[in-house]
Amino acid sequence: MTAQKQLRGMTWSDPRGYDPLIAATSAFRERHPDVDITWDKRSLQGFESTPVDELASQYDLIIIDHPHVGAIVQENCLLPLDAHAPESCLEQLLAETVGKSFQSYFYKGHQWAVPVDAACQVQAIRPDLLSAPLATFGDVMKQARDGRVVLPLRPPHVLMAFFSLLANSGVPFPVTRTNRLDPIAAQKVLKEVKALAGLVDPACTKMDPIAALDALSDGDQFAVCPLVYVYAPYARNGYRPHRVTFHDMPVFGKSGPLGSALGGTGLAVSANTQHPDLCVEFALWAASAEVQSGLYAENNGQPGNAIAWGSDGVNAPVGNAYHNTRLTHEAAWLRPRHAGYMDFQEEGSQIVFDAIMGKTSATTAVAALQKRFDESFPHD
Repeated sequence: MTAQKQLRGMTWSDPRGYDPLIAATSAFRERHPDVDITWDKRSLQGFESTPVDELASQYDLIIIDHPHVGAIVQENCLLPLDAHAPESCLEQLLAETVGKSFQSYFYKGHQWAVPVDAACQVQAIRPDLLSAPLATFGDVMKQARDGRVVLPLRPPHVLMAFFSLLANSGVPFPVTRTNRLDPIAAQKVLKEVKALAGLVDPACTKMDPIAALDALSDGDQFAVCPLVYVYAPYARNGYRPHRVTFHDMPVFGKSGPLGSALGGTGLAVSANTQHPDLCVEFALWAASAEVQSGLYAENNGQPGNAIAWGSDGVNAPVGNAYHNTRLTHEAAWLRPRHAGYMDFQEEGSQIVFDAIMGKTSATTAVAALQKRFDESFPHD
């Protein structure tokens, strides 16, 4: 009798991050009856901040956030998938990716994860309270003056809003040490976010995307969340007291819904695993069009595969969330990923938060962002 192979995986605790992997694990066991994968989960805040090298010492499979890849390369804690996966499989997934999702896990010449989930900042509305999505940020301000806007301002999401609007205005935040932040554009965006923050419920300063979508879908106080990472399950009937729908981001610039800060998750393999080929097989399979369009989407998953995003069958249960936000996702902006970025993201979030709370001026905040970003790069 073949001995059971015991694998451990780490994901995040929202149904979108946990349920589809449990379903995929069950189906994978039918292909490999001798394999058991046990999934643990951590909070959204923990997912955004926990160093991957800590997780790689304990788990075989890890759901990661792409801004961690610089630290991953530095710590040498994940398996380069291209060293184990057939080149044709990776090429296929690259061709089927949503926007820069696949690219976001490619760094320093290697592929460190495959996208199983795609997301960026879009707008969510209550279709029973708002007849159509908002087109511009001017429209957002009008709704905010009427008390109908909810917005996740808890760090790091306040920084993501700043990033999205800055890129949408045509001058994205720099991603290398040689480029500079445009101070005039950055100050303009900070002042816009501060003005909006002054109009929304103070409770927004404690909200992450899940809390904001909960507030939007429960009761009738809010009609729109103008910048929030898409959580497609909220568009399902019965998922929350009221259904929300997702749409392209309201524009701040003049070139349409581009520049939203890319999110989503990728499935990576620990460099310490005793079963590298089996883990890589599971990751490639979970990211495939077949799985993503089927059991992954059917179990509260939010696919990263473009075939799934284009499927009417996948879109129907979630109010066409993928069709409605496709432009924003395809034109999303890729955050810096160097070793040192995650510390900057934490500190930069606080800099932006202090500015919109009126603790510092926009001029001071922009200078502090540039200084801290410069310092975030490893010194040679």
